[in-house]
Amino acid sequence: MKIKTLSRKNNSVERECSGDLRRESRNLNPNYHPMQRSREYVRAVTAAKMDRMFAKPLIGNLGEGHRDAVTVTALSRRSLLPLVSGSADGCLKLWDLATRSCVATLEGGHSRSITGCVFGVDGERFYSCAEDGLVRQWSIHATPSTAGGGIGGGDDDDKDGAPDMSYGPLETWRTPGTFKSLDHHWHDQQFATASDEAVCIWSPERSTPLQTHTDLWGSDDTVTVVRYNPAERNLLAHCSADRGIGLHDTRTSKALKKTVLRMRSNDLQWNPMEPMNFCVANEDFNAYTFDMRRLDQPTRIYKGHTSAVMSVSWSPTGREFVTGSYDRTMRLFPTKSGFARDIYHTKRMQKIFTVQYTMDHKFVISGSDESNLRLWKARASEQLGQRTTREEAAIQYRDALIQKHEHLPEIRRIHKSRKVPKVIKKQTAQAQIQKESAKRKQTNRIKHSKPGTYEHENERKKAVVKEID
Repeated sequence: MKIKTLSRKNNSVERECSGDLRRESRNLNPNYHPMQRSREYVRAVTAAKMDRMFAKPLIGNLGEGHRDAVTVTALSRRSLLPLVSGSADGCLKLWDLATRSCVATLEGGHSRSITGCVFGVDGERFYSCAEDGLVRQWSIHATPSTAGGGIGGGDDDDKDGAPDMSYGPLETWRTPGTFKSLDHHWHDQQFATASDEAVCIWSPERSTPLQTHTDLWGSDDTVTVVRYNPAERNLLAHCSADRGIGLHDTRTSKALKKTVLRMRSNDLQWNPMEPMNFCVANEDFNAYTFDMRRLDQPTRIYKGHTSAVMSVSWSPTGREFVTGSYDRTMRLFPTKSGFARDIYHTKRMQKIFTVQYTMDHKFVISGSDESNLRLWKARASEQLGQRTTREEAAIQYRDALIQKHEHLPEIRRIHKSRKVPKVIKKQTAQAQIQKESAKRKQTNRIKHSKPGTYEHENERKKAVVKEID
């Protein structure tokens, strides 16, 4: 006699954590689960509450910070470590993010405030510029110092005869004016500087500029920010003191396009995954994204800050960016939403001059006016360290529940609520009243005027004053 039986592997019916516990089989027929939606809603509310309960974004400070305001930070585009920061007293510091400790202090390289810092293509060397009219090249590795000791090194050799190691500058370039910004090419061995006089293209092998761009679009205003495009090797973007944002080609040394906004832009960064788009941090409390093929209006306006936006940094994924502002807060914006998904602040943090996304998309670095460097989690409630498979599945399930039910009032209230300083709360309420008043005034003007005399203004078109070809 033949008897047919069902056979299953133990791995398919046993739990992961204990071999003696069997998984419960479940019938997915909705007739047997009349309260499924209600239970799922309760789970979504609980998931939203847990997300806010575990939200602790601040990891800590980097060492003891600087002695003056932190003005610039730089990370290698090809590796996670290290971090270089510059301050208003001309001091550079090299940091190890894993231990949050200072590796080296490069004093004496600059005598005035540092305005730019960037890593080279190889990630082993970096460049710094300052208001003293100097550009210096440095190495992240200590080198044998010359007689008399180098910057950051000792004065004498060790007792065993080993040479003293120091972090001295490798090369130096000078200009009559002051440097305002610095950026290195993404692929070639060259870098661009913005100064009072002009935008210059330099080669590490020459002491004079390869190209000098002056009198851009008939204006001799100071260029404050200069950035290379990640994909187009010969495309350069800059912000100037006349509220302009310009593009020009380094092959022909000619200007391509320029747009003038209502207020000046403090920073500009290209999207690393969509190199045709860039984001600017503006003095009018907003951030704008532009498509370089159409500069007559921004593609999106990002609101929320109550003071000038000083710095912006893209995530390596290109899906979000972080901004630092004079209102002493950081905001993280998804590219497809005009409002921040999170806001970071502390009681002691002052005006934020620089922000930086790490290359693993998990952390954000901020440098502020009270001389501190802070390390934050990009996701406030994300658990650090290794997670088990069950923990990972539970987290993904809770995130999916929040995303599915975030349109419901109770879950939206819990998920979107953030505690902000009282000053910012008052300024936000005041700005909302002013916006509603202006909108009501414009509506009444259209209503009581002849047809065609007035019309509603497009907010994105209103941001741009004029476009120059």
